[in-house]
Amino acid sequence: MWLAAAAPSVARRLLYLGPPPPPLLLLLLSRSSRRRHSLHSLGLAAMPEKRPFERLPADVSPINYSLCLKPDLLDFTFEGKLEAAAQVRQATNQIVMNCADIDIITASYAPEGDEEIHATGFNYQNEDEKVTLSFPSTLQTGTGTLKIDFVGELNDKMKGFYRSKYTTPSGEVRYAAVTQFEATDARRAFPCWDEPAIKATFDISLVVPKDRVALSNMNVIDRKPYPDDENLVEVKFARTPVMSTYLVAFVVGEYDFVETRSKDGVCVRVYTPVGKAEQGKFALEVAAKTLPFYKDYFNVPYPLPKIDLIAIADFAAGAMENWGLVTYRETALLIDPKNSCSSSRQWVALVVGHELAHQWFGNLVTMEWWTHLWLNEGFASWIEYLCVDHCFPEYDIWTQFVSADYTRAQELDALDNSHPIEVSVGHPSEVDEIFDAISYSKGASVIRMLHDYIGDKDFKKGMNMYLTKFQQKNAATEDLWESLENASGKPIAAVMSTWTKQMGFPLIYVEAEQVEDDRLLKLSQKKFCASGPYVGEDCPQWMVPITISTSEDPNQAKLKILMDKPEMNVVLQNVKPDQWVKLNLGTVGFYRTQYSSAMLESLLPGIRDLSLPPVDRLGLQNDLFSLARAGIISTVEVLKVMEAFVNEPNYTVWSDLSCNLGILSTLLSHTDFYEEIQEFVKDVFSPIGERLGWDPKPGEGHLDALLRGLVLGKLGKAGHKATLEEARRRFKDHVEGKQILSADLRSPVYLTVLKHGDGTTLDIMLKLHKQADMQEEKNRIERVLGATLLPDLIQKVLTFALSEEVRPQDTVSVIGGVAGGSKHGRKAAWKFIKDNWEELYNRYQGGFLISRLIKAFFESHPAPSAERTIQQCCENILLNAAWLKRDADSIHQYLLQRKASPPAV
Repeated sequence: MWLAAAAPSVARRLLYLGPPPPPLLLLLLSRSSRRRHSLHSLGLAAMPEKRPFERLPADVSPINYSLCLKPDLLDFTFEGKLEAAAQVRQATNQIVMNCADIDIITASYAPEGDEEIHATGFNYQNEDEKVTLSFPSTLQTGTGTLKIDFVGELNDKMKGFYRSKYTTPSGEVRYAAVTQFEATDARRAFPCWDEPAIKATFDISLVVPKDRVALSNMNVIDRKPYPDDENLVEVKFARTPVMSTYLVAFVVGEYDFVETRSKDGVCVRVYTPVGKAEQGKFALEVAAKTLPFYKDYFNVPYPLPKIDLIAIADFAAGAMENWGLVTYRETALLIDPKNSCSSSRQWVALVVGHELAHQWFGNLVTMEWWTHLWLNEGFASWIEYLCVDHCFPEYDIWTQFVSADYTRAQELDALDNSHPIEVSVGHPSEVDEIFDAISYSKGASVIRMLHDYIGDKDFKKGMNMYLTKFQQKNAATEDLWESLENASGKPIAAVMSTWTKQMGFPLIYVEAEQVEDDRLLKLSQKKFCASGPYVGEDCPQWMVPITISTSEDPNQAKLKILMDKPEMNVVLQNVKPDQWVKLNLGTVGFYRTQYSSAMLESLLPGIRDLSLPPVDRLGLQNDLFSLARAGIISTVEVLKVMEAFVNEPNYTVWSDLSCNLGILSTLLSHTDFYEEIQEFVKDVFSPIGERLGWDPKPGEGHLDALLRGLVLGKLGKAGHKATLEEARRRFKDHVEGKQILSADLRSPVYLTVLKHGDGTTLDIMLKLHKQADMQEEKNRIERVLGATLLPDLIQKVLTFALSEEVRPQDTVSVIGGVAGGSKHGRKAAWKFIKDNWEELYNRYQGGFLISRLIKAFFESHPAPSAERTIQQCCENILLNAAWLKRDADSIHQYLLQRKASPPAV
């Protein structure tokens, strides 16, 4: 599953893209935040104790589900008939299954070759989402058939079997019936053993209006008129392989499609809203290239005859990897050649790569329990980049990985309220909470480090061993380590357990000494903490694969070592005194580096003259920024380093700089020198802005388009005069239809005119939103609305967020945009959430969107799936308050000195 971010800028995501709107609470930095608060004084309730949780008993298990569902698209109900071939392993007089929001009408069990036994009672345990079927006599060991007739509701909560609203080309509102089962919502569509390790085959039939498209995991094998109603047809699908319930899917609605065959002969289709088949072509091309790439990489063929990718109007996640029928938000699948921006293309390529990787890693071999979810998601979040790099080498996607995933994970993992990658999960309500940047982004980052440590050849060999050994079965994290260890001969389990079973990561401190022709390095590791140097007893230790490069060849490791103790001395032979030495080539190792001042000093020219590779320039700056946030070095030192990036050409390096300057701007938004930091931003970004200009030049590519949008947006937001004037001129021409803005310029222009605009500007934006036919354009507008500064307009935007005009899954990004837009916006968004809590909570009912939105938690408003998020936000408030108190004066002094004597560029 791909969690949607507040905004699909260029990476993701949460869920992911560019810097997501900062958590609401984190942003509630009023002047009083300079004082340290306790969690109690923030009104934070103690977390309720976890309820004991029991998995389903193992005495009865399914072999095959024969399932027929008949959805009513007008009354929003469905009827279901289940005939499950089951195995009674231990004699019992009851069968316990998962069941939620379903009414069972009749149930019976017929042992093979024997009389049918009718259940005499259905005991629903609603809290545990279970039902116990009681039988008047004992069910003996052996096989038999369990029959259940039931009814359910096509809900509007974007989980289970639910309804999704769409508008036909003629303007009529209709509903599709669609599914989202991960983690634990198959039980809302049919009674089942809804645990990933209880696998079975599925024979699915759907009774649907004859003018609707009906899809499921497998290909259609029969379609015949329904005897009771001439307007309905019964569509029967082929039997699935052995699979988990959370990967089952069905869709009933109106769609067009484009199709092709991959070079391996698999039928690939992309389903789009009616009339928009053209917009499926880009994803179709990516999918058709991706399937053979994974088949070759894993050396295991794709196991199904077809794969469908379908755009769903109302969809909470970004996408879901249902086997053979992958569901997506429209913005994660549809690309309009004229109206889609470069970052959207890249996003679609990554999400398609992510979900198709799951067809092997997750679907063919599935985690034994949700504790191992990180492996599923972390692996797909890593290999999606490998796949996109294969399909689109011009994206320089691995540098973007560092900004989108690696640094994001480190930011979260430095908190005391982080968690290990591998979290022991009991009750299903805990699952939503671990769909976070640790399971996805840290998971992906440590797998990237592992791949680099093992080498591609042995890594592929180990992956093939793992997938072959466990296909159609379940596996745990340790099973993968064992396969990779066998393939590489390296101590994978020992190394990786230090990264997955304990939270956090190390800070490697390094100093150097020249000894004749050699360089002696002294390395030491300690846990990196966002709050400053680690002071506890028993500092955790990691087994750290470390690479060391020098200016002799900045792209090649001179030495690779495994640091498996707190301190180490390393000798680099034949290093001249004037050569620099750098740790963590390619920013692959999941650690931060603190250099002695002499070593750092020698690295800085490599930023100005670009002799350090882009990903190393990015990593160096990001490490320094984090060390400053943690109070280990002064923020002023980082500002000085940032000024060295004046010649920087790389998009991703600028993206990371922009993100960090954004964090600093937010921190200083309540000080009386906020304008000075805006001037600093303009000084840093205007040279590159002038070099790029507004219009693409011949020979430019994908990354130039991304960089232009980023730089103009940054300058426009900061109030750079020339940028603001040009943005207003182009916006006027766009609105009047004289010269339509290119897709890549829309976000920066919309953001600029809104931030420095009035009520008329907002009204024009809302009109553009209403007129937009494409969801990408609607989302683009929704994400910038929060930039508006006037209090009555902020209120108007918040009201708009909950209106019919905004799809439920996008409300979060509108409110998040307001919270991240300005200090008034933060207060207003916070009040709005409190005032509308019941509606918001009811709308998202504990799904992961609530974690995104609810960055505050009070006794009267429990939201179990957001508990950890809330603690992280409170911790961030305290950290920001300490940072502001520590460095505000010195930052102010530095900015004043700069003003008095500007640095020579």
